[in-house]
Amino acid sequence: MAMKMNQNDVQMPQKEDGEKEEDRSMSRSDRSVQVKRKSSGSGDDSLGSLPKHPRCPLTPSLSPRKRTTSQSKTEPPLLRTNKRTIYTAGRPPWYNVTGTTFKEAFVIGLCGGSASGKTTVANKIIEALDVPWVVLLSMDSFYKVLTKDEQELAAKNEYNFDHPEAFDFELLVTVLRKLKKGKSIKVPVYDFTSHCRRKEWKTVYGANVVIFEGILAFANKELLKLLDMKVFVDTDSDIRLVRRLKRDISDRGRDINGVIKQYNKFVKPSFEQYIEPTVQVADIVVPRGGENFVALDLIVQHVHSQLEKREITVRSALASAHQGQPLPKTLSVLESTPQVRGMHTIIRNKDTNRDEFIFYSKRLMRLLIEHALSFLPLKPVQVETPQGSIYEGKRLSGKRITGVSILRAGETMEQALMHVCKDIRLGKILIQTNHDTGEPELHYLRLPKDISEDYVILMDSTVSTGAAALMAVRVLLDHDVQEDKIFLLSLLMAEMGVHSVAYAFPKVRIITTAVDKKVNNEFHIIPGIGNFGDRYFGTDTPSDWTESD
Repeated sequence: MAMKMNQNDVQMPQKEDGEKEEDRSMSRSDRSVQVKRKSSGSGDDSLGSLPKHPRCPLTPSLSPRKRTTSQSKTEPPLLRTNKRTIYTAGRPPWYNVTGTTFKEAFVIGLCGGSASGKTTVANKIIEALDVPWVVLLSMDSFYKVLTKDEQELAAKNEYNFDHPEAFDFELLVTVLRKLKKGKSIKVPVYDFTSHCRRKEWKTVYGANVVIFEGILAFANKELLKLLDMKVFVDTDSDIRLVRRLKRDISDRGRDINGVIKQYNKFVKPSFEQYIEPTVQVADIVVPRGGENFVALDLIVQHVHSQLEKREITVRSALASAHQGQPLPKTLSVLESTPQVRGMHTIIRNKDTNRDEFIFYSKRLMRLLIEHALSFLPLKPVQVETPQGSIYEGKRLSGKRITGVSILRAGETMEQALMHVCKDIRLGKILIQTNHDTGEPELHYLRLPKDISEDYVILMDSTVSTGAAALMAVRVLLDHDVQEDKIFLLSLLMAEMGVHSVAYAFPKVRIITTAVDKKVNNEFHIIPGIGNFGDRYFGTDTPSDWTESD
């Protein structure tokens, strides 16, 4: 039974007798990729401010801001000027000072009949949420791989794609659970024309909010446990039939007779038997789908209130932790030879011109890379020399090495790495400090395929509090890179940053050319080296963002 509000605007199902409150507030989930972020020009960054607005943010008279969506890779919205490109928003920390995941994604489950408007509702929620990093996961990606006989039935419209047995719930639950925890996941791509999965799978990475939609989104008990909010989209059957005819004929290349035959034989009976009854577990029923702005606004306000409760801070906590402790054993500092100390003298000098700063920085980077490679595990190997003799040598004990730079200053170390390691693969992670909160934010990442099998050299020019380094390491771990295969390289580190990384990730090898003891109130290393990126590239830091360190 459902309670109606404002006629048909929103239906709030009542709890049955004996049902516990905690059973109603299940967990979270994720989807195929819709990554959205808020514009930096917005003057209102408070999650709790949404209900104060007198007008519904979803009303048709308000034109929403443009969002960038992606199906297989993260492509954040950009703000382009004559001189630079600025990424307008980023993902705040989703872990605590120990490096463990603290902030799981808030998962919204959208259920409803075929062509009821679930994707439209999902997109309108994404547009109205105005929070960074939203992921949309579709149940359509998880159809089972059909046998040869089932393929033949599907070609004749004799296979029931609306039955629970048609979906790979085991894979779906595994993927959703992993995505909820912030991990990187791979989503199958289903071809509706050939009724099979494509060879290439989509790679999807964590989010603040995950929207999961599907006709049987509420049909599995394990799946329900992952949902924080359950929304049923209720649309008239005639409207759904018309939409399905249009979609299957124009988008999926099917004939009208086959579509109607399939609808009468499988779609309609399955809806009545498996889908419609699940409305009882819904927290909110949305009649009229994407046109019901009152219901959508209610959903958005609730998500904002839940996200506000999950806000965490990392940088301030790092500043007060690990004081007075001895430097960790995982730290290796390049020997301070006269040559190394002489180069530090040059690059630390505020009067050093840019050409000399770049030249001696590159020399230090090359020495740092060479030093770091000595920590990679090697295995004995025999080779035959041109004279026919056998030489007992060494070779990398592993598949390969990948370099990952923390943009923008970490990118300056890539050239030295490529000079030392031939044909090395490179990845990039953009992390910036939010000017208002002081917290690091993840804006962009591009990592090579199968990076989980590699030794990863993570590069940044300087590390002060360790906030950006922690976020970068967490990203690598979320992509299943083994912690003991991560090597953090930096020209200069503060003791605070060393302790922060070592405490959170005790197996990560930390390698630098020097460690300074202090960090000032602005989290700058003392005596330090200044803003490395500005000195190297000859730029001034824009007033609205700073490089995170």
